[in-house]
Amino acid sequence: MTEATGIVGEFLSLKAETDADVLAMQCGDFYEFFGDDAELVGEELDLKVTSKSSQGQAYPMAGVPLNELTPYLKALVERGYRVAVADQYETDDGHAREIVRVVTPGTLLETTDADAQYLAAIVAASTSGRRRLSGSTSDAGYGLAFADVTTGRFLVTDAEDADEALSELYRFDPVEVLPGPDVRNDDELVSRVRERVDATVSLFDAEAFAPKRAEHVVREQYGREIVDRLEVSAQAVSAAGAILAYVAETGAGVLASMTRIQTHHGDDHVTLDATTQRNLELTETMHGDRKGSLFETIDHTKTSAGARLLKEWLQRPRRSLSALEERQRSVEALASAALARDEIQDLLGDAYDLERLASKATSGSADARDLLAVRDTLGLLPSLAEAIDADQELADSPLSEIVDRPDRTAAADLRETLAEALAEEPPSTVRRGGLLQRGFHEELDEVIERHEEVKRWLETLADREKRQHGLSHVSVDRNKTDGYYVQVGRSAADGVPDHYEEIKTLKNSKRFTTPELEEKEREILRLEEQRGELEYELFSELREEVAGRAELLQDVGRTLATVDALASLATHAAENRWVKPELHRGARLEIDQGRHPVVEQTTEFVPNDVRLDDDRTFLVVTGPNMSGKSTYMRQVACIVLLAQVGSFVPAREAEIGLVDGIFTRVGALDELAQGRSTFMVEMSELSNILHAATEESLVILDEVGRGTATYDGISIAWAATEYLHNEIRAKTLFATHYHELTGLADHLPRVANVHVAADERDGDVTFLRTVREGATDRSYGIHVADLAGVPDPVVDRARDVLDRLREEKAIEAKGGTSSEPVQTVFDLSSGQFRGPANADGGTANAAEANPEEALDPETEAVLDDLGSVDVNTTPPIELIAKVQQWQRRLEGDGEEEAER
Repeated sequence: MTEATGIVGEFLSLKAETDADVLAMQCGDFYEFFGDDAELVGEELDLKVTSKSSQGQAYPMAGVPLNELTPYLKALVERGYRVAVADQYETDDGHAREIVRVVTPGTLLETTDADAQYLAAIVAASTSGRRRLSGSTSDAGYGLAFADVTTGRFLVTDAEDADEALSELYRFDPVEVLPGPDVRNDDELVSRVRERVDATVSLFDAEAFAPKRAEHVVREQYGREIVDRLEVSAQAVSAAGAILAYVAETGAGVLASMTRIQTHHGDDHVTLDATTQRNLELTETMHGDRKGSLFETIDHTKTSAGARLLKEWLQRPRRSLSALEERQRSVEALASAALARDEIQDLLGDAYDLERLASKATSGSADARDLLAVRDTLGLLPSLAEAIDADQELADSPLSEIVDRPDRTAAADLRETLAEALAEEPPSTVRRGGLLQRGFHEELDEVIERHEEVKRWLETLADREKRQHGLSHVSVDRNKTDGYYVQVGRSAADGVPDHYEEIKTLKNSKRFTTPELEEKEREILRLEEQRGELEYELFSELREEVAGRAELLQDVGRTLATVDALASLATHAAENRWVKPELHRGARLEIDQGRHPVVEQTTEFVPNDVRLDDDRTFLVVTGPNMSGKSTYMRQVACIVLLAQVGSFVPAREAEIGLVDGIFTRVGALDELAQGRSTFMVEMSELSNILHAATEESLVILDEVGRGTATYDGISIAWAATEYLHNEIRAKTLFATHYHELTGLADHLPRVANVHVAADERDGDVTFLRTVREGATDRSYGIHVADLAGVPDPVVDRARDVLDRLREEKAIEAKGGTSSEPVQTVFDLSSGQFRGPANADGGTANAAEANPEEALDPETEAVLDDLGSVDVNTTPPIELIAKVQQWQRRLEGDGEEEAER
């Protein structure tokens, strides 16, 4: 087959140079796709596909206008495609093209999503042992790095094991993950990453993760001493170096905006594993919806950066008492200063996302409107400070210090520079004139003045021609085909002067040019080109100046986001009667009249109390189905979490000892699609909790053990209770239908029973939603079935069966072929049902049930003796002696015992 030439050949040649999935190549005013790429974008983006011939062969072709690439690019990347972009540039021989960047989910700058867009890397400790840097105390099994190229945020951290690494990935929710060589070869871990995190997994050059090379890259970006100051494992540094190399190779051009690399200290944040974040519905509901989540409920932010920060606070609650008290004082001041808070939020409503604008400036993609947004947002800082200082309570709060953290003098200087330079209404493209104001640059002013003189000459030409030559119906215009022309109506066309040169005849008019008009056209085109080039050069210098102040923009942006997030918490507290919790480092957790922060928004909520302390660390929660046990436990977890965000909480009063982690096992999260049963998921989540929780943790367990046989479930729940109480000693709420567990309160010193009350009158049951001390003795399951709309015959039959079960009577199987009733009394020792039943409903013995398996006389004698003993009246010592006697007789010592 003959190789393609021309534009198609150039496209195919460039495509061969990249491992991207799709290539967009600039051809004049369009970005074109050819061959398989054209067919792909045609299907994915609903573009029209035509064809282009080269060397006698037709190639599919599709294209998008130059200025409309961004939405198509974003759509492709969000579908998981890596897109290479080749731009056109001028050469002495004409045009040439080269790939300038490869856009991936983690390096996409053109996003309108307010959420963080993290690019993550994960590196495992080497197979020969865990690597340490000199001066580092970390002994992590995995190192992770997270970079948001849209804001310049760059964090590194360590994880002890795969579960902790997965929890960090879930917490940051990256859009793209770069697994290191050891990780990518671990099929199970990669599979778990794909299950837990909705991200593109990209296989980057393994050499980029090499320890020495990665460390060199980090030192080159941040200085020689930075690696030692990070105090993380070598694998975390490898992850950071790989991210920097990846961002550089893709050509995003944002390395200059990644001004700081910071350690994400896990020991300063509350541990929230992926299961807990889902169970508590922090950022999305169990169904994947944002509406109905805790974040959506408390989000009253006015800026995308503020919303991003508030979400970060929810996903990374703090353990630092001083940091939380600082937030509390700010929220308290804002909550009480309603007018000042409204003014602050009105100001923030005009703020743009400075962190992302800084990245656009450093990448060279910011236009004049972006720099105007920088100018206007920097101007909000002094206004914000004035609004805070004007209210004494706000001025005395940490808010005053927060707005003073950025360099306000530098911010004012940059704002002034931009105000002097930029036109108020610049065009959308930076290659055309009109970007800058007069007075900013002398040479530019001269070009603009001459350009406007020529424009005025052209604008008045028609009137002059009419007066000078007595013509009517004369106009002057311009198009791409004819350039500038004088258009005269047909009725007057015969009277034009001799120096008019006809260039086109239309139905009702004719077009002419003149030597002077052609000269002015050449001059205005030259001036437009000169103005465009000079303005672009000056604008590029201005943009570079802004890029050089990326750290300043990030500081101001972070300050505005912080005030926005605090104001959001204050707004919700004021509107919903939330209170400031008392925080301390002790074990005491006492919530008076607590409410669920989300459920209270749509329901007349019944508040409840909870009390845990050194002498009461474990609550067994019982009560009817659908009575609110799960909601009660979730509300306790949410209140503790909100307190460690620095928020007020939904309660009348709250005293909260800080926790180091919140662990939940709530609800049935089946993973049958991955071959994991409900019970396996339940046990895996329980295992994670029992391994990760500490004495300072809060543990929420709902119906542990229900996914298996009753006695297995009771055994597991019993053992887990003992382990949590005796070994871990974590603050625990355990909801169960196994009423046997309530007896543990009499034997384990820190276990207490509480129950969700129900009122039963005349057969009708009302769930009171109130949590009271003590255990319940019923579950009201049949009543719940009735409420759920189960047909009446089924409900009535269930009541009848339940009554007979309680009386240990046999049950007739309706519709069966046998007239014998089914025996349902379960013999725990044998694991079999005893039966069949006698006619009066009593239980027949084994010999009657199956004559071929008749009991020996000694066993029958023991059973008769057992039946004659009343355990309620026999003294314990005597009862133990009888049991020992029966054991010896059944073991073959009956004759000896009889003689005694």
